[in-house]
Amino acid sequence: MGAGFVFRVMTWNIHGGVCTAGRHDLQRAIDLMLRHAPDIVAVQEVEGRNRPGTLPFSALREALGGHAVEAPTLRGTDGCYGHMLASRWALDEGTLHDISVPGREPRTAITARVETPGGTLRLLAAHLGLGWGERRAQAARLAALARASTEPLLAMGDFNDWEPHGPVDRAFLGTLPSRTRGRTFPVRRPLFALDRIYARPRAALLRSWTDKAARTASDHLPVIAEVALLPEGEGRATRLVVA
Repeated sequence: MGAGFVFRVMTWNIHGGVCTAGRHDLQRAIDLMLRHAPDIVAVQEVEGRNRPGTLPFSALREALGGHAVEAPTLRGTDGCYGHMLASRWALDEGTLHDISVPGREPRTAITARVETPGGTLRLLAAHLGLGWGERRAQAARLAALARASTEPLLAMGDFNDWEPHGPVDRAFLGTLPSRTRGRTFPVRRPLFALDRIYARPRAALLRSWTDKAARTASDHLPVIAEVALLPEGEGRATRLVVA
């Protein structure tokens, strides 16, 4: 069986581009991401409010491949806050899905389709809420979005799920059968795997890692994974391998 097409993905909550010294330094975060040369990136906590003269969504899009779907969830008079999905390949069918829970901070999920050199891949990106019930409801919505297609799919983001087998894992059970498990928060002594990459159909974790250098750039560590998309006809069906 061939190795298929191998590429790299990444998810990172950049804490508004504010480094641990308390300074706004988006370029520090961009430089760290570029060192890993990801083909697809999900970025959370992109902050454009109270940042005179900065356009963080645009800066990240241009740095991370030129293609993006942006999901602003909070708006100010001078900019917006939210998350985004960026890619070196064109993103088609980019759609925003309101997964907000009444009385809580607005939340939006992103879905998109990308034609990689190895075939079609569906993408799902999200930044879930802090409340347990809120997160359970949002995870159920994400699982429904994942089930809406049968193609290989990656779900990436900050899922804010503190439990080893919490509501997000339970919602994805049978739909996205594998995920990364690197601990990413708090950045100085990571105890929780809040930031994850899930995959389907049958997937094997070949190589994934975090980057401790991010301790100077955010309050989360990023998760980086290598992904192999196998061509149809190799095995029972097209399969996704996350590393």
